Amino acid sequence: MSQLVATEFCPVYAPFFGVMGATSAIVFCCFGAAYGTAKSGVGLTSMGVLRPDLIMKGVVPIIMAGIIGIYGLVVSVLIGNGFRQEMSLYAGFIQLGAGLSVGLAGMAAGFAVGIVGDAGVRASAQQPRLFTGMILVLIFAEVLALYGLIVALILNTKASDATC
Repeated sequence: MSQLVATEFCPVYAPFFGVMGATSAIVFCCFGAAYGTAKSGVGLTSMGVLRPDLIMKGVVPIIMAGIIGIYGLVVSVLIGNGFRQEMSLYAGFIQLGAGLSVGLAGMAAGFAVGIVGDAGVRASAQQPRLFTGMILVLIFAEVLALYGLIVALILNTKASDATC
């Protein structure tokens, strides 16, 4: 087994940044997904008291919030597949950036989905024509996390180019 030699561009602590990227992706996305699920769930149960026949339609924001957590999981797994003991600082920083981009975008999207989902399902119980508008706003909120996912995937492909 060869001895690892730390250089200026490949220090022994470089993998730490990649691990923090994977952690950031899953933690922040799940935080946003959990908030979106909880906030939309409160609106759903409140709406269910008035209109129990609309409960299945009101589940849409909760499903959309859960998808945000999947984005973080996908990026965390992809970043984790790129871990090596001898890793360049460049690759570690790229992986950190990838994790933060999807994580923070997912957290923001989860907050938006939760707030819109809560208000939207309550409003659509009183005025069913508002359901379509709620769905459109939820799509625009969800696409924020998708933007973070796209950036993270592009960044992660660049991390594999780095060598020590």
